Amino acid sequence: MLTKNAKDVLRLSSEQGWVLEPDSKRILATYGIKVPRFIWAKSPEEATIFAGEIGYPVVAKVVSPQIMHKSDSGGVVPGIENEEQLGQVYNGFAQMEGFAGVLVEEMVSGIELMAGAKVDYQFGPIILFGMGGTAVEIYKDITIRMAPVTERDAISMVRSLKAHPLLEGYRGTKPINLEKLTQMLKAFLSLVMDIHQDVESIDLNPIMCTARECVVADARIVLKGRDE
Repeated sequence: MLTKNAKDVLRLSSEQGWVLEPDSKRILATYGIKVPRFIWAKSPEEATIFAGEIGYPVVAKVVSPQIMHKSDSGGVVPGIENEEQLGQVYNGFAQMEGFAGVLVEEMVSGIELMAGAKVDYQFGPIILFGMGGTAVEIYKDITIRMAPVTERDAISMVRSLKAHPLLEGYRGTKPINLEKLTQMLKAFLSLVMDIHQDVESIDLNPIMCTARECVVADARIVLKGRDE
């Protein structure tokens, strides 16, 4: 069930029309969806203290209500190796439009997957799952279901991918943790059903999956009525 804090986040995000990534990840975490350790740093000092605690390398992402597509704007820097580099990245982001801080988080790796939902005005939530990352539109290995989606449907979505052999271990590679992935999809479906009346779309891309866990590296929640 959607918490009061999550409801407040959606309400306060209505003016900009979408939920900032730190807030999106906090909402995901309340549903038991694993996200990287992160901080929404409002100063270089906050950023470097946190990075020192979790260990380098880290990823830094600009937080701005004016910048939804951070990668397209140069607002994502992975592989930051030390305090000096992080300070330089922070100061560079601070020059961007609408700057509201920096998301600093641990680096995660694995096979890149994606999960998403589009809310159709006539049919309701439509769930998407497939291979993710920046090449998602090239490979187009995606399966679609109409909500509500059962656990059996979630398992079927995973198994129907063309790249499914990669997930089970291919030519000596370790299989991903399919149980963790299924649990994440179930939690995601629960979130979608709880907030679909307020949102236009939800995108979790990439979801980084390994033999041990699945972690949402990037998340975007777009609200209904957003001006393009």
